[in-house]
Amino acid sequence: MKISILTLFPQMFEGLFSHSILHQAQKNNVVEYNVVDFRDYSKDKHGRVDDYPYGGGGGMVLTPQPLFDAVEDLRSQETESPRVVLLCPQGEKYTQQKAEELSREKNLILLCGHYEGYDERIREHLITDEISIGDFVLTGGEIGAMVIADSITRLLPGALGNDTSAVTDSFSTGLLEYPHYTRPADFRGFKVPEVLTSGHHAKIDQWRREESLKRTKERRPDLLEKAELTEEEKKKFLNK
Repeated sequence: MKISILTLFPQMFEGLFSHSILHQAQKNNVVEYNVVDFRDYSKDKHGRVDDYPYGGGGGMVLTPQPLFDAVEDLRSQETESPRVVLLCPQGEKYTQQKAEELSREKNLILLCGHYEGYDERIREHLITDEISIGDFVLTGGEIGAMVIADSITRLLPGALGNDTSAVTDSFSTGLLEYPHYTRPADFRGFKVPEVLTSGHHAKIDQWRREESLKRTKERRPDLLEKAELTEEEKKKFLNK
């Protein structure tokens, strides 16, 4: 998979892609990151990429020309048309399901805005998706792009040491993840649940499912309404 990021601050991504799972994924050819300074595409002699909004008002607006030219250049380098994602507060709220959907793409372009906003023609004629990582406003789209790149990369085959890890993550199953324990079995009198040391895999799976449901009911009961539950689980956790 190739993830291209259009930004005015490419240096912000240097640390992200130089460490941990994202670095290893790129090193192992699971994913390719391509960070592009779209100021390089500006035709303004001073390299400007923004201007005052028509109709007045505060702040500056990103002009369409640099982003259109940058995306078109990236598209010309690919055999498959990339999905083009605009990071903005007005977009679809980002979820694990959206991450899974995007992880199936071959090419992805993430547009990071700054200033007051984008020229509306970018939304209307250039992008395929608008995404928001939450109901709050950031200085720019870079942090949102980092969130998306990270959440997608870990879903790619070969990115994690254990490919089943991503499958059981919170939200991937529609529920919050069950508790985890490791050695020692007894730490300061706090003991690991006996079932986990029993070696009985069916009972362990049953315990994990039960704990996942309990945790979801306590912390995110809204998720239970959408989850796939057995009739017994509905009675126990939804009172149905």
